[in-house]
Amino acid sequence: MTTVAVIQARMGSKRLPGKVLADVGGRPMLALMLDRLRCAETLDDVVVATSSEPEDDPIPAVALAGGARVYRGPLNDVLGRFAGAIGASADVAVRLPADCPLIDPAIVDGVVKLLLATPAAAYASNLEPRTFPDGLDVEALRAGVLLELHESVEDEDLREHVTLGVFQDPDRWPRAAVTHDPDLGELRWTVDTQDDLDFLRSIVERLGERAERAPLDEILTAIRAAPPLTERGRRG
Repeated sequence: MTTVAVIQARMGSKRLPGKVLADVGGRPMLALMLDRLRCAETLDDVVVATSSEPEDDPIPAVALAGGARVYRGPLNDVLGRFAGAIGASADVAVRLPADCPLIDPAIVDGVVKLLLATPAAAYASNLEPRTFPDGLDVEALRAGVLLELHESVEDEDLREHVTLGVFQDPDRWPRAAVTHDPDLGELRWTVDTQDDLDFLRSIVERLGERAERAPLDEILTAIRAAPPLTERGRRG
């Protein structure tokens, strides 16, 4: 089984332009994410999927330096970019947003292993119900399902959100979920705004050399250490 992770990355964020390459502890945010993914045992390949627009030209160099492949495609057809990124040889596709730099490789492995261990499932994630911090998002689906969506879906909203079509037909494409106990779903570690970026930088500073390998529990301990950063990391 070949498992390909695809990181969706672009420079044109409306709320925080250029965030994927923002400096975090002396390296681009995307580079931190790629460093952390090296510890994932289930991934055979990592691809950074970005657009062919000139504004995204800086992304490939960072991706390649981090050991990832690069795929470029239409800005507004995210599903098409995703399908192009995995190619024809993948068995499992893993979707990872670039605004999740603290991605935990153990959680990535957990979601992929659940999908592989559940023959009836077309899709697995840690998103429903959300019991992990927002920012540790992992979706895995069988590559055939993704390619079928690519060939059949025309709705622009479905093409933008990639896996949304799976949720619209649960009988055809059953789903499986990885959950966390205790429930940490109220925490927010994703990067959408300047406040989020400042929060991430504070975490990385506290983690020091452990920033590229610290798992969820270690990150949570760093956040809660005195003086705690917890309130800045809550959703809502």
